[in-house]
Amino acid sequence: MKPAATADNRELDLVVLSLLAVLVGCVTGVGAMALRYLISLVHNVLFLGEFSFFYDANLPTPPSPLGPLVILVPVIGGAVVVFLVSRFAPEARGHGVPEVMDAIYYKGGRIRPAVVVVKSVASALSIGSGASVGREGPIIQIGSAIGSVLGQVFRLRTWQIITLVAAGAGAGIAATFNTPLGAVMFAVELMLPELSARTFLPVVLATGTATYVGRLAFGIEPAFLVVSQVRPDVLTPVALDTLPISGLLGVLCGVGAMVFVRTLHRVEDLFDAMPFNAYVRNAIGMLAIGVLMYAMLLGTGSYQTAGVGYATIQSILSGEYALPWLLLLLFAAKLFATTVSLGAGASGGIFSPSLFLGATLGGAFGAILDAIWPGLALSPIAFALIGMGAMVGGATGAAMTAILMIFEMTGDYGITVSVIVAVACAIGTRRALLYENIYTMKLARRGHHIPKDRHMHMFQIRHASDVMRPVVGAVERGALRPAATGLRSDDDAAAYSVVVENGRIDGVVPVDPDDPHCAAGPVIGRFGVAREGDFLQGLMERMARRGHKATLVVRGGSGVPRPDNVVGVVGREGIADAIIDDYGR
Repeated sequence: MKPAATADNRELDLVVLSLLAVLVGCVTGVGAMALRYLISLVHNVLFLGEFSFFYDANLPTPPSPLGPLVILVPVIGGAVVVFLVSRFAPEARGHGVPEVMDAIYYKGGRIRPAVVVVKSVASALSIGSGASVGREGPIIQIGSAIGSVLGQVFRLRTWQIITLVAAGAGAGIAATFNTPLGAVMFAVELMLPELSARTFLPVVLATGTATYVGRLAFGIEPAFLVVSQVRPDVLTPVALDTLPISGLLGVLCGVGAMVFVRTLHRVEDLFDAMPFNAYVRNAIGMLAIGVLMYAMLLGTGSYQTAGVGYATIQSILSGEYALPWLLLLLFAAKLFATTVSLGAGASGGIFSPSLFLGATLGGAFGAILDAIWPGLALSPIAFALIGMGAMVGGATGAAMTAILMIFEMTGDYGITVSVIVAVACAIGTRRALLYENIYTMKLARRGHHIPKDRHMHMFQIRHASDVMRPVVGAVERGALRPAATGLRSDDDAAAYSVVVENGRIDGVVPVDPDDPHCAAGPVIGRFGVAREGDFLQGLMERMARRGHKATLVVRGGSGVPRPDNVVGVVGREGIADAIIDDYGR
């Protein structure tokens, strides 16, 4: 274990941090199991009047014995959710991921322990009672909270707490969808401010562990069964000459993602502006959800928009739903149901609704093309898969996550290139129309900017000698005199003098380059030591860990500073200049 930076802020060795990440993966995997069983119990009790933990979300729920009174089920569940969220953990409202990102970038990765319990129960009630939300958002927030709490218990440095938060988020995705690769990319693309071995390894270990735990409970089968896995003659692989069509679907999904993001936040604003308390607002929204799902039951034989919507997605991928008008109707209904559910205060994710929207829009697109050009053998099922990836990518902005998760969730690798093209076009289209994605939009409205891009900083591989300011002399502390008035501020640290007292180096001081005795600022007493060939990245890490204000650069291989071998000083202003120059390249 490395020395602590402060009494309340210590840094664990990478091996120990990785072991903690494995623990986070285990606990999050168990949490995912508990959440799914709790959702099953709530769903069976409220819809079917049965006390049972068995519920296959990929199969349609049979008609409730409540008949038309099933309309009130979302209202009942929503009322309890409002009580739990408003009373114990307001941050558990909504789809959760924005709150995790906010904690990472603005709260040092700190999430309250109460979020684990409240989010679990609130999300189970929302999903189980029919709110049109997903279960991945809750387990992401739950896993992140577990990682955060563990980091706070051990009083870790901020970057290590954030690493455990990202590990918990990836573990939640992995355990929920059985998608270890996609889960790792989710953490990398959306959660980790820093991508390095010290952050990547714990995330990989947590997601792998959570996947294993999830498979012990739910098996190794992919989340969805594509019809080609049972009847290969039904699904024709997308040919390379149809890639422009995949790109066109990507553009369409990009527009759909923009509509989804904007509609969600406008509906949230609409509910917030209602002159009623939270319970009444929620009841209005949940009553609309209940009416819609019962209308769907009467019109299509299934509740369709209720809950995670996996049964409808599975039906599309099985070739049961292929009529364009029906698929477009389901798209509009799900868009309404999800935005109203979240706007009214439900607790749940947007990943599953995005899959639903993409499957319906892509399936309709493929069905229309197949009707126009039947000779091309364009499969609505293949385009439903492509649309799922494109809609997830367009809505979240996570390209690699969307691509990998579609493959892992369906086990179908025959449309790899088409999905890549569609996801790229979807993200590009959505960003051209709306810069913020569905996760960052809420935070941007709070004034909390979340970076969308990862910049590889080339300044990190520059040597200390490349960025140091020269040392122009060594002076006794008592011989220093203040700088003359009129010295320009941008010259304050153009050069340094080594401050000597009783024959030992006592610090360094910025000086007038033409006069080593003319101090342009206070003496810097907290300093480190580096050689001329040391990389700037390691130098910065030492400065941050030890609280140094400057680093003395010494000539030769000993690394021991003496007044006669200090050739330069790397100050914080010099590092800032290196960073700015790097961005200007």
